[in-house]
Amino acid sequence: MRKLFIDIGGTHLRSELIDETESFSEICSSKEVPLMAYVEEKLARYDDIGFVGIAYAGQVHEGVILSAPNIAVDEPQIKKTVAERYGVRLEIDNDLNCALLAEANEWNVQNMAALYVGTGIGAAVMEKGKVIRGSRNLAFEIGHIPYRQTPFTCGCGRNNCIELFASGSGIAKQLYPYNENRRIDLSMLSRSQIENERRVAEEFETALVHAAGTLVTLANPELIVLGGGIIEHNPYLLERLREKIASYALGASLERLRIERSRLENAPLSGAKLLEKEETWNH
Repeated sequence: MRKLFIDIGGTHLRSELIDETESFSEICSSKEVPLMAYVEEKLARYDDIGFVGIAYAGQVHEGVILSAPNIAVDEPQIKKTVAERYGVRLEIDNDLNCALLAEANEWNVQNMAALYVGTGIGAAVMEKGKVIRGSRNLAFEIGHIPYRQTPFTCGCGRNNCIELFASGSGIAKQLYPYNENRRIDLSMLSRSQIENERRVAEEFETALVHAAGTLVTLANPELIVLGGGIIEHNPYLLERLREKIASYALGASLERLRIERSRLENAPLSGAKLLEKEETWNH
């Protein structure tokens, strides 16, 4: 039996198709390939797929996609639809929740938070080995806390989300409104001769520390793991965060707190592989 695992974000869809002897990896644009269409193409090509696990950069509850600020949704009822059409079990959860489980396994910690920055910015929190989910699996949507009004609109529809400052999509909207797919080189922006580019980079750092400080104050984890494409390509952000977080978080919550960079190549995809064993994952 083959198993299909997918990590879909605002920029890329990454997948891994695994059987008993080998695995095949693939990457494509999530803006050009709708998720349901991608899953159906694989199920049609490989009739022995018995399980699909998906880490999804959006809000998900009980197998239903509620919303996705940076992804076009082609089938909200994806779990039910795949089961009815193909008789295949599919489990889908927020990508940060998936990343959190993978990170917890990697660091062997039961009280921790994951803070990932890429196309968007997201967080997930674990307490005593359990993901804190909220009533509809929407807990700790840090990217959409009110921060500061802008002339731009977040993917969620509001104009004051912290994601508009501390994310790749936020930077692109401020600097490249007609080419939001440009790759963000934050360290280059911070050294730019153009004042507006330096300002955007400085505002990114401030917003990131604000988000992390809010997360620490609310969740009181013993470990925060930073991940995502922006962090991966700008590793200096780890030290910036360590240096400045004391001004943004409750002092008592900082005692014994560790802040580390992810050591995993793709934590959301690794977490998607754990969904098969999480019987109550979306309940």
